[in-house]
Amino acid sequence: MAKAKFEFKFSFPLFTYVLKRIFIFLPTLFIISLLTFVLIAISPGDPAETMLNRNSGSEGQATDKLATDQAYQDLKHRLGLDLPVFYVSFGSLASCDTINRIPKKDQRENLERLIYYYGNWPQVSAYYQQLNRLELDILYTPKDSVNANALIELRNLVNKLYINYSDNVVQELFTELNKNVARASSLAALNTSIEKSKTTYHDMQATQTSWKRFVPAIYWNGFSNQYHRWLFGEAKWLGTETDPTKTRGFLRGDFGTSYFAKRPVSSVIWDGLTWTLLLSLISIVIQYIISIPIGVYSAVNKGSTADSVITTSLFMLYSLPNFWIGTLLIVFLGDGGYINIFPTFGTGDTSFADGFFTHIGDVSFHLILPLFCYTYTSFAYLSRQMRGGMLAVLRQDFIRTANAKGLPKNKVIWRHAFRNSLLPVITIFAYVLPALISGSIIVEFLFTIPGLGSITYAAVIQKDYPVVLTTTMFAAMLTLMGYLVADVLYAVVDPRISYSKKA
Repeated sequence: MAKAKFEFKFSFPLFTYVLKRIFIFLPTLFIISLLTFVLIAISPGDPAETMLNRNSGSEGQATDKLATDQAYQDLKHRLGLDLPVFYVSFGSLASCDTINRIPKKDQRENLERLIYYYGNWPQVSAYYQQLNRLELDILYTPKDSVNANALIELRNLVNKLYINYSDNVVQELFTELNKNVARASSLAALNTSIEKSKTTYHDMQATQTSWKRFVPAIYWNGFSNQYHRWLFGEAKWLGTETDPTKTRGFLRGDFGTSYFAKRPVSSVIWDGLTWTLLLSLISIVIQYIISIPIGVYSAVNKGSTADSVITTSLFMLYSLPNFWIGTLLIVFLGDGGYINIFPTFGTGDTSFADGFFTHIGDVSFHLILPLFCYTYTSFAYLSRQMRGGMLAVLRQDFIRTANAKGLPKNKVIWRHAFRNSLLPVITIFAYVLPALISGSIIVEFLFTIPGLGSITYAAVIQKDYPVVLTTTMFAAMLTLMGYLVADVLYAVVDPRISYSKKA
């Protein structure tokens, strides 16, 4: 079999083209990072609550609640979650540019609704502060057997006031507050605080300036914002900041702290990267080794029975979802009670201490079923692309000329046609690099493989946003890099492609 000869010569136009593409990638990555960061910032859930693993409505004593609230606010400050999201924020004249300082997300969202309806932040703020005082007065009220249930209900009602903006609901809550205070004479002192809360609420209604919400406004938040902190960190540019508690930012290798694991994101990702890379690399090699010869064979024997059987079989495989195939493999070939040949979870219990070949054999045996699920769907797509590219080249005049000269068939196919038909396959290569780290979430989840795919899936479920953001950014960077590598490989397989005009 004649082998195609590939030559690659570095040229200044190619260098200029690569440099130009890299400069184009920078704003692209900026937009991707910004959109991802904003989507995560506005998504439901409170990371600080998740890390502290506590409920927002504490039933403890005043000292306990103050302690947990202080720990909550300290954690939000350490994570930078008390900062504005971006350098600028868009709102209306009624908006408040410091509302991000309100620690709890549900309370902050309710205040934004009150601002929208009434448009007077000073009065809205006064109402919120009075609710804080009312809550503390309830917590500091001595508990006894007579008023215990009433105090619990009073705390619940105040928590509902924090998150309700409908006038009818708020009025009903104030009425319920008065009824519960009347249940015990020891609670009479709370009437004063309740009445002050009512007064500030009615003042907010009476002095409303709702017209302000129709006047757009832009607020400059400066460099003290969440996005800048995540991207560049808090340390000084020249490394003069030595405080180890300061974040260095994504661009300098500090990806933040996992909300769930409570350790650096880099260590969380590194734990799963080895298995994902191993699966991805083996799968990619298998895909290309099998798919390319199949595609060439189908193109050369177009219309034959073998071509029809191969194409039909591969597309039948392609139409079967890998989660279904994985489930069938687990049931029939794994521990589902049928053949029970292959292990169906984990990556083995051995280590290199048990012997090199013992460990490699154990891991390989555990990865047979996951690798099949990981790989089989790509056979049809890759071979189809190779077949289409090969058919297009086989119709070209230079192939007919080569055949007319009497060159051997294998030499015509592999030296002349094969090289020129690789462009569609190279285009697919752009998706190979991100697949190296993204893995297959479904396959890793089904077979309990501790790879990056399962880690990302768990991070999404647990709302571990630093992990999700980091994996998303790496996938975006590798996707762009894949496109660049594919463009360069075009010149490798086809010398007619020139970058002088593109550069």
